[in-house]
Amino acid sequence: MCPFSDQPLDCNKSAKPLLELLLFIEKRATAEEQIQQVRDYLDALDVSCRVKLHVVEVSDQPYLVEYYRLVVTPALVKIHPEPTQVLAGSNLLAQLHECWPRWRQELEELPEQGGQPSLARSTQIMKLSDEIFRLHQQNEAMQEQLKFKDRIMAMLAHDLRNPLTAAAIAIETLDGQWDSDNPTSLSKEMLMKLSDHAHTQIRLIERMITSVLEASQGKSVTLDIQPKKLSLVTLCKETLDDLSHHFAEKAQTLKTDLPADLPWVHGDVDQVRQVLINLLENALKYTPCGGTIQVSLLHRTTQKVQVSIRDDGPGIPEEKQKYIFVDRFRLTRDQDQEGYGIGLALCQQIVQAHYGKLWVESSLDEGSCFHFTLPVYQF
Repeated sequence: MCPFSDQPLDCNKSAKPLLELLLFIEKRATAEEQIQQVRDYLDALDVSCRVKLHVVEVSDQPYLVEYYRLVVTPALVKIHPEPTQVLAGSNLLAQLHECWPRWRQELEELPEQGGQPSLARSTQIMKLSDEIFRLHQQNEAMQEQLKFKDRIMAMLAHDLRNPLTAAAIAIETLDGQWDSDNPTSLSKEMLMKLSDHAHTQIRLIERMITSVLEASQGKSVTLDIQPKKLSLVTLCKETLDDLSHHFAEKAQTLKTDLPADLPWVHGDVDQVRQVLINLLENALKYTPCGGTIQVSLLHRTTQKVQVSIRDDGPGIPEEKQKYIFVDRFRLTRDQDQEGYGIGLALCQQIVQAHYGKLWVESSLDEGSCFHFTLPVYQF
């Protein structure tokens, strides 16, 4: 698409000399007035030539602006006859008036063939400018994608360490049961629990890798939700137990309110566990050493159960809170932090797939509280 408004001003249609100009303007309320002033001036010239004026909006052709090295608008560029000359600034008409005698002489001295239109040349420049701009945008997108993949590769091992360690411990313990040199005396119930735990962690690793790889390719995570009757109290206790050594490492206090009479919810156990892990790891990350993390469950309505995870970290600026659930969005303070900006976005997708809601309440220097709801299981 040609970004120009071509306005031929034919002072003498039978004459061959052509004066071709580019007028660069910005999208402002005064733009039309600036254009009309230049057109009126050119139309009033008493010359035996043709004048062709192309109007260029700066925002549409940034690389054409760079090509002519423009620093001020409005700007008028004479592209034919050569040499190119640039007039710019608020006194554009005064400069044009001063330059006109020299331009007229250049037109009069043109050879017969030199008066041919240079529109083909200028159009080629415009097309090249469009192409350069498009390639620049593609390059920026590719650079961002490469940086994102680099962050993923650097942090994937860290994020997988917890479930890998948990699965490895469970499997090693199970292996010890059959070691004749060092037999264990674990009960059948404990062995089954260890086996289930190992399988759960392996499934979590598989889902984590799939989500990260899809995110690295710029794809939305496709959720395979398989909801069923689920004890949210049991799941919370299991998840907190898996992360207990992290709380201990930072000497953090964990407070819980997990009512025994909480109704069952309808949810995918692995997906809900992922939401709990992501939100708890965020709380772990931002809660200072010796700080407090609170986890509570509430039968909010007859249809919904609410999970709340509160930390006493630095809080989130109010103007940024609506963006934190956007894929790959990261606060300025988090640019050097672990993570790759898909955790909260993934939580949002999972919760919404369960017909629930995820939101945050936060104040600077007063911590944050993330809430999400799940549907009550209907018998």
